[in-house]
Amino acid sequence: MARTPNIIQIVVDDMGVGDLSRENGGASSTPRLDAFAEEGVQLSQHYSGSPVCAPARAALLTGRYPHRTGVIDTTEARGLDRLAVGETTLADDLRAGGYATGLVGKWHNGAFDPAYHPTARGFDEFVGFQGGWRDYWEWTLDRGGTTMRADGRHLTDVFTDEALQFVRRHREEPFYLHLAYNAPHYPLQAPERLIERFVAPGRTRAVATIYAMIAMVDEGVERLLGELDRLGLTEDTIVMFTSDNGPEANGTGEASTHRFNLGMRGSKTHVFEGGIRVPLMVRWPAGLPGGERADLVHFIDWRPTLAAVAGVPHVGALPVDGRDVSGVLRGESTDTEARFWQWTRYRPESESNCAMREADWKIVWPAWPGSLDVTAEDARRDVEIKTRPPAALDTTPPPNVPRPDEVTPMLFDLSTDPNETTDLASSHAGRVQAMTDAMHTWFDDVERSRHAAATV
Repeated sequence: MARTPNIIQIVVDDMGVGDLSRENGGASSTPRLDAFAEEGVQLSQHYSGSPVCAPARAALLTGRYPHRTGVIDTTEARGLDRLAVGETTLADDLRAGGYATGLVGKWHNGAFDPAYHPTARGFDEFVGFQGGWRDYWEWTLDRGGTTMRADGRHLTDVFTDEALQFVRRHREEPFYLHLAYNAPHYPLQAPERLIERFVAPGRTRAVATIYAMIAMVDEGVERLLGELDRLGLTEDTIVMFTSDNGPEANGTGEASTHRFNLGMRGSKTHVFEGGIRVPLMVRWPAGLPGGERADLVHFIDWRPTLAAVAGVPHVGALPVDGRDVSGVLRGESTDTEARFWQWTRYRPESESNCAMREADWKIVWPAWPGSLDVTAEDARRDVEIKTRPPAALDTTPPPNVPRPDEVTPMLFDLSTDPNETTDLASSHAGRVQAMTDAMHTWFDDVERSRHAAATV
């Protein structure tokens, strides 16, 4: 019988399934992650909770759809990334169950106000930054309430070093480490020698830099897994690797970040597969047989699953939306419950950039024009607050984007069309109507929760 397992969640930022070298024919270089996938369980249909960062992270930590939690956007200057104070997290569960809990890296579930700090949300320790991004060379970090300043190291290496120290400190007790690398998120920065390694004909400078940043993450994972081996913790440690959402794909010329992602439609910010289907590998030698699983697993499923495996009770009165999928991980059962996604800038819109998956069927309402756009003023403020935090936040969002006269959904059968190339809505009117009704019911329910959370 395995002892209480340690848990390490590694979450990278804006990395797609196609960024693994095992998937892209060696365009990138991720030898340790490729080997890690072979050592444990791989999920080929694993989904984030949102096509953008802050809501996705809220779903992962709470086990609840992000609308319910109050985290509906990434705009920290508006406070729309704040995890409502009435919410609890996996860290709360594990800490109450006797685990040492720590977060290293990016938080982005409340950039300002001590009430939204990670140490108020279940984490005993925090080393990182609370907002959405940081410069990789000229950084400042919060380290246990003191300011840690740039010292010549790339931020990815800093987070790896801090993760190693956390594991060493807590090796004699059950621990939960949430290691949130911000690579390969903007700004695209890596050592020049490493970027040059990925320069190739037909590949932009931006993509070469992204691959260099991912290579640094791969090296960090290798160091962390090696430390578990050295300390004799490998057998009894659950290590999970995923990304918060799909890859960013924009820009032109040498600034273009468009790259291979298995041919999936869409990218970050969109609820097509390319924006929400993300890599997942999990290894637990003492408790999980390896292999690939084709079952659908969603970010909201991880809190109840990991809490159940750790044998700790749910903390807080709010119910989770996710399900314990440990049976799926062991290859014993199939989870076919419907799953949902929706994201628009500033406020949720029920028929813009939303999707529902039920078995192999997926219905998508494409984003309305302008509904994903941030204002120029908020884009400017997002840069300024990195060095000059505001005394108070203006939480009033800009006016609504006008709804188009006609909004129609698209329907896909992912069993035969995983890249969402053929819209079947016109030939399956009954299914479209049933899924539309279910989507509206879900949306109304999570919106009621969001408004209730705002009053807490």
